[in-house]
Amino acid sequence: MVKRSLYYWSGLYQKQLTRRMSYTQLQPVIAINIMNFDLFKETDRFHTSYRLYEDHDNTLLTDVMEFHFLEMPKLIRAWKEDKLDPWNDMLARWLLLLGIVDHRKNKVYEDIYKELEEIAMEDENLRNAFQNWETLSASQEEWLAYEGRLKRVLDDESARIDSEIREKEARKEGWVEGRQEGQLEGRKEEVTESTIMLLRLKFPDHSMDAVSEKMNAIDNLESLKKLQQQLAQAQTWAEVEDLLIL
Repeated sequence: MVKRSLYYWSGLYQKQLTRRMSYTQLQPVIAINIMNFDLFKETDRFHTSYRLYEDHDNTLLTDVMEFHFLEMPKLIRAWKEDKLDPWNDMLARWLLLLGIVDHRKNKVYEDIYKELEEIAMEDENLRNAFQNWETLSASQEEWLAYEGRLKRVLDDESARIDSEIREKEARKEGWVEGRQEGQLEGRKEEVTESTIMLLRLKFPDHSMDAVSEKMNAIDNLESLKKLQQQLAQAQTWAEVEDLLIL
């Protein structure tokens, strides 16, 4: 995870430099890593930060490089041990909002939700966030689906690098073709899931079984994406049904 963060930091930093620019014009890049696992075993703090210092005098070399690591399991443990004060700690407040849903355990932390709901009565930004999330989360199942979809989107770019490395190894072992088929199925499943989630929010009183059956029957990814766009533009359930018949 540390090397991945360094890799993306370096890319963002070097991309700033264009023609007719001086190195002195480069702006600081701050990397913020939010993780659903424990990374640093030597500390119980959920938030750690790193910069470049001289080994002996401990003087700061530059302020252009800064890394923050936020470990959600440690945050939740600190919450359970009553070591957090989200009323006065804004960082803890917003991280707890992200940590309400534990997708791995298929669980919503109701106690965290209730306290943040009380804080939201005095924090307009938090209140707006709650209202938007509630719109997307008519039920616990939909909230979990949304959280899972969001995570996939955020991880997509970083997964490409790992994918390239594994693909090179796969060529040596002779199973690239099967893996490509698996990737295609994964993309099709992602398109189907995101479409159904959107339609469920727009038409909560209707079953999505027919939509799922129709989309699962389409083998071509481009055709599937085209249907996704058409369904997303549907304003009535009748329009959805017409698209499913085609």
